[in-house]
Amino acid sequence: MDSTGNELALVPLEPSRSSLTIAGGPTTSNGHSTGYGFNLNQGSALSTGFSDIDGRYDSYNSGRKGEHGGLAGLQNLGNTCFMNSAIQCLVHTPPLVEYFLQDYSEEINKENPLGMNGELAIAFGELLRKLWSSGRTTIAPRAFKGKLARFAPQFSGYNQHDSQELLAFLLDGLHEDLNRVKQKPYIETKDSDGRPDEEVADECWKYHKARNDSVIVDVCQGQYKSTLVCPVCGKISITFDPFMYLSLPLPSTVTRIMTVTMFYGDGSGLPMPYTVTLFKHGCCKDLTQALATACCLKGDESLLLAEVYEHRIHRYFENPLELLASIKDDEHIVAYRISKRGTGRTKLEIIHRLQEKCTSDNLKGGGRKLFGTPLVTYLGEDALNGAGISIAVSRMLSPLRRRYSSLTKAHSSVENGCVSEAMDEPLDSYNAQSVPGDQSINNTEVEETSSRDLSFQLFLTNGSGLSCKPIEKDSFIKSSQLVKVFLDWSDKERELYDSSYLKDLPEVHKTGFTVKKTRQEAVSLFSCLEAFLTEEPLGPDDMW
Repeated sequence: MDSTGNELALVPLEPSRSSLTIAGGPTTSNGHSTGYGFNLNQGSALSTGFSDIDGRYDSYNSGRKGEHGGLAGLQNLGNTCFMNSAIQCLVHTPPLVEYFLQDYSEEINKENPLGMNGELAIAFGELLRKLWSSGRTTIAPRAFKGKLARFAPQFSGYNQHDSQELLAFLLDGLHEDLNRVKQKPYIETKDSDGRPDEEVADECWKYHKARNDSVIVDVCQGQYKSTLVCPVCGKISITFDPFMYLSLPLPSTVTRIMTVTMFYGDGSGLPMPYTVTLFKHGCCKDLTQALATACCLKGDESLLLAEVYEHRIHRYFENPLELLASIKDDEHIVAYRISKRGTGRTKLEIIHRLQEKCTSDNLKGGGRKLFGTPLVTYLGEDALNGAGISIAVSRMLSPLRRRYSSLTKAHSSVENGCVSEAMDEPLDSYNAQSVPGDQSINNTEVEETSSRDLSFQLFLTNGSGLSCKPIEKDSFIKSSQLVKVFLDWSDKERELYDSSYLKDLPEVHKTGFTVKKTRQEAVSLFSCLEAFLTEEPLGPDDMW
């Protein structure tokens, strides 16, 4: 199954990088209002209307001017700061303060087998009342600590523990001790069956409240939407699950930075590396979409992903659902930008070889060795011959043609006794789009002096590259899905074309390379929520 993500209800879009607003809808349960609004600003305190709450608890204050309740601290009993920090968060949550400062004894559920006979709720309520009473600056929470250790022995002693683990246990315990439902009914959940999300969400929440109804549910619980899509049959399953806390991942632990070099399949531009950030457990479709956005891919174009190994195409990523985990950081990945009209035509793979005088037995091909990155394009039915392949090769190499080379130094102009310097820059993409035979205005001299007596040698090869057959102009190429040719580079060709653009492919991710984040790029709560909501493809181990 392939998950298309979890849609978290009541999470707004990020208003700005400096603030995040989270608002809860007003609902009523047993006369207890649970409509609260919270505005969290970076660098400022949490604004929740504490002044109104302070006014309600004058009976718990000393009455002295300027003194407020709830300002007492908790003493550390050894290394119990993990407990104190969680308690302080709860005792300064306005709805919980209002609830526990009133008479809540009637809501204590001593019959709940999942509860703690109401003892945990009573101990927490007494501690909260002490913190909100007057005349205290610090309180030692020994009674509460002892009660906590009784029901959760893992927190006994005075060692350090995980604060979130304690908070989760405390919220669960308070909920069960204060659950208003004495007898939990059995409820069979129903499928969505294409019903509107609002209807299904209300139904699921109603079922949840029928078994779980407490001040903790009113204040601290919600539900999120999960959507599962089967990649085989396309069936969509939508569920709404209750939650009390979310384990949010850090973006750096769920994302992956990948660098891919893009080549033009029509020879209209120079190769260009692109670096994109993706969900670590994504698939090749995600990589293709990210690259398409980065390079502003046109509607009539598509991308063909491939891995280059030892100057050959090692494999094509033709399955869009193939996991990105199959791509290692030290591999070299390329993307060929091709026209959708080429789909179904013969794929032409151009592999580069250097002509060298070499007697080493390790170099096969009679003194030729592979170099650079293969080029890929498509051939029409009328181009399955030597002339058609030559035209396609020339078109693919046109962006690499230099404006000037050492072969044209004899033609350099002389003005005022000075000889102009030769330029080794390749043609830009605007001047390189002409088909073979057309002359660009910037390389007229090169064409006139060398096009007549200079041509690449092309060899037809099989899949393994062991057999080579020279390609003549009138050679007929047998129709197939893939045609591989060797393109031999001599010294003259390297003078006219800048082959450096075909070399030194970057790795997918350079090991040990990290980008230092600025203050503005620090991890925010919103970025963690985004990471939680990212689509995640599920594998064979997730067949639950």
